[in-house]
Amino acid sequence: MGNGNYVSLSLATALERSMDLAAHNMANASTAGYKSTQALFESIEPEGGDPDMATSYVQDNGTYTDMSQGALIATGNPLDIALTGEGWLSYQTEGGATAYGRDGRLTVNADGQLATLSGAPVLNRAGNPITLPQALGQQIIFTQDGTITDLEGGVLGQIGIFRLPDVNQLVPMGNGLYLSGEDLGEVIPETDTRLSQGFIEQSNVRPILEMTRLMDIQRAYERASKLMTDENDLTKQAIQRLGNVV
Repeated sequence: MGNGNYVSLSLATALERSMDLAAHNMANASTAGYKSTQALFESIEPEGGDPDMATSYVQDNGTYTDMSQGALIATGNPLDIALTGEGWLSYQTEGGATAYGRDGRLTVNADGQLATLSGAPVLNRAGNPITLPQALGQQIIFTQDGTITDLEGGVLGQIGIFRLPDVNQLVPMGNGLYLSGEDLGEVIPETDTRLSQGFIEQSNVRPILEMTRLMDIQRAYERASKLMTDENDLTKQAIQRLGNVV
């Protein structure tokens, strides 16, 4: 297989990964607090090659999380919260692990715990679920630092807001939640992020741009495939002509 085929193959592989990520972003465009994921690629040249005949290939260097702020939408629901800043909420998964996310659409479950709509309890700064008196219902107040009080100012708890050293180490698990990777680093309380009650943060995915990117990726993939087909056809023709000469 010629260099042209290798170049086209590396490009097609990179484009396929980009298409998967763009489709995943589109699927989560309406997921509250979702942060889009983008691919990282690099152009590389093989070692030991002729500098006058340099050939560049596409190398997959992983992904990164776009941490730009999603728009805040007012809901009027006292159990809806949104974060402004780089902080993350923490949740308890069914298996007892700690997950992170920014989905602030909350409810009170049957055990009186503050939880997401998918059932994951929200954790306080100490990493424990937050239990509220059943009689309060939705009559609670969230302050900007996550403190929860009743209507008379009595403190009921505090939602944990955390700073993650490397958000690119998070592993998505669905429902807007992420598990920490091995190299996440030390998670510490975040003090600069502000919490707003009665709002939810929308996904930072821009559907029109993602759809345009999907179409561009598809066209580029088709071009890369055609280049491989054309080079194979030229190779076949060359072999046939050489055979006729002999």
